[in-house]
Amino acid sequence: MRFRQPSALPGFGLALGYTLFYLGIIVLLPLAALIAEAAGLGVRGIWTAATEPRVVAALKISFGLAFAAAFVDCLFGLLIAWVLTRYQFPGRKLLDAAVDLPFALPTAVAGIALATLYAPNGWIGGILAEVGIKVAFTPAGIFIALVFVGLPFAVRTVQPLIAEIDRSVEEVSATLGASRFQTIARIIIPMLAPAMLTGFALAFARSVSEYGSVIFIAGNLPYKSEIAPVLIVIKLEEFNYPGATAIAVIMLALAFIILFAINLIQAWSRRRLGHA
Repeated sequence: MRFRQPSALPGFGLALGYTLFYLGIIVLLPLAALIAEAAGLGVRGIWTAATEPRVVAALKISFGLAFAAAFVDCLFGLLIAWVLTRYQFPGRKLLDAAVDLPFALPTAVAGIALATLYAPNGWIGGILAEVGIKVAFTPAGIFIALVFVGLPFAVRTVQPLIAEIDRSVEEVSATLGASRFQTIARIIIPMLAPAMLTGFALAFARSVSEYGSVIFIAGNLPYKSEIAPVLIVIKLEEFNYPGATAIAVIMLALAFIILFAINLIQAWSRRRLGHA
C-alpha cells in the first residue's frame, strides 16, 4: 500500500485557498479597481489620453530607457555575478553586500545622491561638463538612475546558477580546443540564458515603474525628460483623475505585454536547454 508523503504545509485545497485569497487582496483587487475606473472612460477616452503628444513622449522615455537600462544591467550584472562567485579577493563579501544597497536604500535618497554626483558642479558631473557632456536633468540621468535600481535583480538571478556550473565544463571545452570566447558564447551563456532573461524582466519591471530616484535627476521637462510615473502624479495634482487612470492602464497593458513576451522567450530557452 502506498502512503502519501507528509507535507510541511497544509493540504492543497487549504493552501490554494490562502494563496488565491492573499493574491486577490494584494494584487488582483487593486488592479481590478484600476481597470474598472478606466472602463468608465471607454475605449475612445483611453485612446484619446494615450495619443496625447505629452503622454506618448513620456511613455517612450519610460519604456525606452527602462529597456536600455535592463539590457545594460543584464550584461554587467552577469560580469559582476561571475567575479563575485568565481574569484576570491579582499573585500569580496563587502562588494557582494553592496550589490543589495539599491534594495535597502530609499529611492529618494538614491535620487539625491545621483543628482549630487552628476550635477554640473558634482564630482562626476563637473568632470563630464568640462568635455561638454551633461548628465543630470537629461534622459542620460534617467538612464543612470534606472541602471542603479535594476542592477541587483540582474546580479542575484544569475549568481546561484554560476555557482552551480561545474568548472570541469570549461576545462573540457578548453581541452577540445575552444577559445575562451567560444566557451562563453556556446556553453556558459546558453546555460545562464533563462536566468539572464529573468533578471532582465525583473530589472525592466523595476525600472519602468521607478519614480523616487528619477525625479531628482531627470529635470522632468515635458517631451524631454519627463517619465510616465511623474506625469501620472502631475495629473493627480491637477485633479485630472481620468487622465491619470488612463496613463496607468496603458502602462499596465504595455508592461504586461512585454513581460509576457519575455516569459515566453524564457520558457522557450529552458525547453531548448533541456533538449540540448
